[in-house]
Amino acid sequence: NRLAAGLALSLIGDVLIEWSFAAGLAAFLLGHIAYIAAFLADTARPRLLRALPIAAYGAGMAAFLWPGLGDLRPAVVAYVVAICTMVWRAAARVGRSGAPRAGEWAGLAGAIFFALSDTLIALDRFHGPVPYARVPIILLYWTGQAGIAWSARSR
Repeated sequence: NRLAAGLALSLIGDVLIEWSFAAGLAAFLLGHIAYIAAFLADTARPRLLRALPIAAYGAGMAAFLWPGLGDLRPAVVAYVVAICTMVWRAAARVGRSGAPRAGEWAGLAGAIFFALSDTLIALDRFHGPVPYARVPIILLYWTGQAGIAWSARSR
């Protein structure tokens, strides 16, 4: 199951990031790719209009963080593309077969929460310290993972 692979890779990322930011980032990147594959398996309809605000957000954040990224620029850009694609594909699932289902909304909310968690991590690491960031990062991350996992019920 692709969703299970995404969860497992995220767990690996949780462990690796404590020792190496780049290794943790790589595991999370692979997790996002697994989530993208899972969401694409549900619907391949492009729904490009749903991608526009997500792409704008990702491009804006990348531009804002750019000066502080240093040698990690290529890796962070790849990661931003992956997480934005994951959010877009979660958005494309909503209403894929008629009326939107709760699990589809949960998957989209989970993807957004995951992206917001990563945004706080990026701001804290590459722009400047975000006071008390750890608690909202963890809450957003686990809420996001739970939403993505729950979305399997609507598959």
